[in-house]
This record gives sequence, C-alpha cells and structure tokens, in this order.
Amino acid sequence: MKRILRLSGIVLVVLMLGLVACIPLASNPRPIPESGKEMAAQADTLARMMERAVNKKAWDETAFVRWNFFGQHEHLWDKRAHRARVRWGGYEVYLNPTDKSGRAWKKGQELEGKAREKAVTKALDYFFNDSFWLNAPCKAFDEGVERGVVFGEDGSAGLLLEYGSGGITPGDAYLWTLRPDGLPLRWNMWVEVLPVKGLGNSWELWDTLYSGALIARVRAAGPFRFTMIRDLDAAASLAELEEAEDAMAEWRFMEEKE
Repeated sequence: MKRILRLSGIVLVVLMLGLVACIPLASNPRPIPESGKEMAAQADTLARMMERAVNKKAWDETAFVRWNFFGQHEHLWDKRAHRARVRWGGYEVYLNPTDKSGRAWKKGQELEGKAREKAVTKALDYFFNDSFWLNAPCKAFDEGVERGVVFGEDGSAGLLLEYGSGGITPGDAYLWTLRPDGLPLRWNMWVEVLPVKGLGNSWELWDTLYSGALIARVRAAGPFRFTMIRDLDAAASLAELEEAEDAMAEWRFMEEKE
C-alpha cells in the first residue's frame, strides 16, 4: 500500500510538472499594437463602435443594477451615487468604491476593526472584478487605458485595451474581436491571474436592460459555456429591486456617515 501511495504521489508530481512545463507552450505572446497617429485614431474609432453597440449611453444612465457573479457573489450597485452592496458566504458589505470605505456584517453581526477591514477589502476586490466582467466593453476610455489596433492573419482589426492603472491588477490587456457593427464577439486576455497568456472566450446571450444597455451573460470557450452573469436585473429606483423598507435606510448609511 505504501508503495502504491508513493508511486501515485510521484505520478501526480510528474503530471503537475508536465502541466507547468506546458504553460509556456499554451501561452501566446502579448500583441504589440500598430504605431502612429492614424492607428491610434482607428483604435478610438473601434472603441467608440463597441460602446455604441452595447449602448454605453444607456449604461451610464442606468440607475441600479443587480446581479450574481458566477453563483458566488451577489451585487447591488447604485451607479448614480456609486455605492455598492456585496454579499457572499454569510457576509454583507456596503461600500463606497470611490474612497474604498465601507461597513460589514457577518451573519447579521456588524464587524469592527481588522475583521471589518478584511471584509471590506475582499468586497472591494469582488466588486471591481465582477463589475468589470459585467460590462467591460464600457471601460475602453477609463483613466489609464491605452487603446491600440492589432491586425489578425486575415487582415481584420482587433481592439487592444491595455489597463495601465485601476482595478485590482493594473497592467492587464484584452484583445477584442468585434462584429462589423462593433458588438463584441470575444476577447483574448493577458492578465496577471491567469498562468496561460492569451486565453480567450466569447461574449454571448445579450440581455437588454430597462435603460437599453446591453449585457452579455454567457462566456464560452470551445465546448464550455459559463453563465457568468446570473439573476441580472436593473431599475430606475432601488424600491423596484428591494422590497424591504429598511433596505432604503440601510443603503443610505454612507450618506449618514458623511
């Protein structure tokens, strides 16, 4: 039995080393965008096309949006006041993402001190990551983003967005493939958290919010399809999403603090 366990351990280590060794082979080099003012202008044109296709104007006017990210984190976002609520695993955190402050509860008990700070930090990580995946096409002109054009082997122009600042992992890059009308088809990612560089997935199953903004709920890679954005809903007022009267008072805790 010991010999079998030892052999199994050796096989597992060999397999893990083999997977690690294959990572560079599976990765693709980060693309270098075309240089020059004309190419920079074309990149901006592609980015504007993408914004129009997903109706960024309507997204900016959307008041409240609620969604579940991958069945793990529940979000409620007041986009006008830029306040957020994040729930996961017994935690409930109310955030002001602008100054990264917040209050936190675990199983109904409010947290203080380091426990509160830890919960707020985790909630901020979830919020920044999950809201990016919710509607990344509307973040092409965020501060610190560099836009570029990358031509494929077929001569088609892709939109490369390089995030020099902001979010959780500044330095990440995404290469968008767009339809002729600008609607995103897929992206390939060069991000810190993924060991394989250049992985891609499509953006599918677009829903239209009450405001007219478009949100893709499904990501697909090869035969695998993931409903990443679940329980999606949006409204012009919080009362349309939250029935409990005390939710309104709880939501305003930041304003009361200020």
